[in-house]
Amino acid sequence: MNRLMDLSSLQLAQKLHNKEIGVVEATKEMLNAIEHSKALNIAITVCEKEALAQAEKVQKRIDKGEIASPLAGVPMAIKDNICTKGINTTCGSKMLYNFKPPYNATAANKLEQADTILCAKMNMDEFAMGSTTETSYFGQVKNPWNIEYVPGGSSGGSAAAVAARSAFFTLGSDTGGSIRQPCSFCGVTGIKPTYGRVSRYGLIAYGSSLDQIGPIARTAEDVAAVLDIIAGYDKADSTSLNQSAGGYLAALKGDVKGLKIGIPKEYFTTGLDEEVKQSVLSAAKELESMGAILEEFSLPMTEYAIPAYYIIASAEASSNLSRYDGIKYGYRPEKSEDLLDLYLKARSEGFGREVKRRIMLGAFALSSGYYDAYYKKALQTKALIKKAFDDAFNKYDIILSPTAPTAALKLGESLDDPLKMYLGDIYTVSVNLAGLPALAAPCGFTKSGLPIGMQFIGKPLSENVLLNTAFAYQQKTNFHTMAPKEAVK
Repeated sequence: MNRLMDLSSLQLAQKLHNKEIGVVEATKEMLNAIEHSKALNIAITVCEKEALAQAEKVQKRIDKGEIASPLAGVPMAIKDNICTKGINTTCGSKMLYNFKPPYNATAANKLEQADTILCAKMNMDEFAMGSTTETSYFGQVKNPWNIEYVPGGSSGGSAAAVAARSAFFTLGSDTGGSIRQPCSFCGVTGIKPTYGRVSRYGLIAYGSSLDQIGPIARTAEDVAAVLDIIAGYDKADSTSLNQSAGGYLAALKGDVKGLKIGIPKEYFTTGLDEEVKQSVLSAAKELESMGAILEEFSLPMTEYAIPAYYIIASAEASSNLSRYDGIKYGYRPEKSEDLLDLYLKARSEGFGREVKRRIMLGAFALSSGYYDAYYKKALQTKALIKKAFDDAFNKYDIILSPTAPTAALKLGESLDDPLKMYLGDIYTVSVNLAGLPALAAPCGFTKSGLPIGMQFIGKPLSENVLLNTAFAYQQKTNFHTMAPKEAVK
C-alpha cells in the first residue's frame, strides 16, 4: 500500500500543515491512485489539470500561514450528481453526458473555500436510481474487496474509492440509503445528515423531499471534519435549516456511558443474513461493554417503508426528470421530425432502463384516479413512520440496526430482479422518509471476506451523537482500518 494514501484525511492534513508533505505531491498521489484503480471504474471525470492548479494555490496559502481549515490541502472527490463549475456533471447518465454546470453546488463551494482539492467526479447509479452502481451509463463500479461483487449504490464510486485507498474522502448523496448502503458494502464510514442540514443547492434532484448530501471517509473523525465544512444554512436552498451547525469534530469525546440504544426487533427477523445479524449484535455488545444501555423494542410501520418510499421517490423523480427534454442541455438526438419527436427520442435514448421504470411508476402514482390510492396513502404512511420514530426517540438516544440485510451482492444478481434490489433498502429508507440523520460504519466481515456495516439512527440534528458513538466504537475496534488486498499492493 502507498503509505500516503493509507493516511486518514486528518492525518494527511497534519502533515501538509507541518510541511512534511506538499499539497501538489499529495494531489498527484491521489490522481495516481485513481489511475491505478481504473479496473474498479470508480471515476467518471478526473480533473487533473484543475486539481494541480488548485493544489499550487493552496500550497502558497499554507506557506504564507493563511490556512484556517483543518482539511486544507486534502485531495478529495465528489459524486457526479453534485454540480461543479466548468467540470462535467453527468449523473451517470447519457442524458447529461456533456453537461458542464455554470456554477458550483453549495457543498462543493464550501469544500473549495476550505482549500480542499477536487480530483475527480465519481461514478454512480444513473440519476442516483439504483442500489448497486450498475445502472450507470459509464459502466458498472466494482467492489474493491472482490471485483465480482457490487460496491452498493447509488454512491458506489464514492464509497469504493475511499475503501480502495484511491480517495481520502468523498461526498455522496442519500435518497434512500445511497451513502449508508455502499459504505456498508465497502467497509467505510458515512453519514446521511438530517434533512436540510446540508444545502441541496446544486445537487441534481432525484427525490427532492428525500435527497441529502453527506461525507464518506474511513473514520468517524474524518466524516465529522468534512461535515463541519459542508453543514449549515443556505439561503439558496428553501429546505435548508436555519439553525447553527458545526462543532462535530470537537464533539468527539469517545464516551458512550449512559447512552440509551434501542434495537428494533423488526430489523432482526426473516430476511436478515445470519453473518450480518451476528456482526451487528456483537457491535451492540461492544458498545454495552463501554457503558451504553441496550434495549430491544418494537418499531411499527417497518413493513410499509419500502412501498411508501418507492411511491414517493418515483413520483418526485417523474416530476424532477421532466425537465430533460433535449432542448436546453445534455443529450439531443441527431435527427427528429418535429418537437414531439425530439422529446420522445431524447428521453427514450437519453435515459436508461431503471430511470424509465421509476419515471413510469411515478407518473402512474400521480395520475388521475390513482393519486389517492397510491401517492396520498404513501404520504400518510410517511407521517406514521415519522411518528413511530418520534415515539422511539422519547426513550432512546439512538437506534442501532443493520445497514443492509446482506453483505455485497454479486454483479448482475439484482439487475434482472428490481424488486430484490428495492427490498435491499429495507433498513435505510425509513430514515429519509422521516428526515432523520443516520450513520453507517463497518462492524465485521463475512467468512468470504466482504465487509458488514451497521447503522446508527438519531434524532433530528443529533449528528454529533451519532459521530461520537461511531468514534467510540472505532477506538475499540479495527474494522475501519482494514484495506482490500488490491489496495495494499
